[in-house]
Amino acid sequence: MTYMNTSAATTRPVRSGLRNTGLVARLLDLVGLYTQRRALARLDDAALRDIGLSRRDAMTEANRPLWDLPRTGR
Repeated sequence: MTYMNTSAATTRPVRSGLRNTGLVARLLDLVGLYTQRRALARLDDAALRDIGLSRRDAMTEANRPLWDLPRTGR
């Protein structure tokens, strides 16, 4: 998985030059999860309705601790 820095005028890989070790991959997954939860918290009510979530559901997910990982096929 490659993460992109979209805040800059041009996009570039964030982790260029890092070896894809288990620890590095795990840390990058956690950074990605943190970023997704923050983005979820910033969605407006119309966008949340589009994805079938209430404001309460979104804030519950966004405020979960980083170590509280979603259960997806593990």
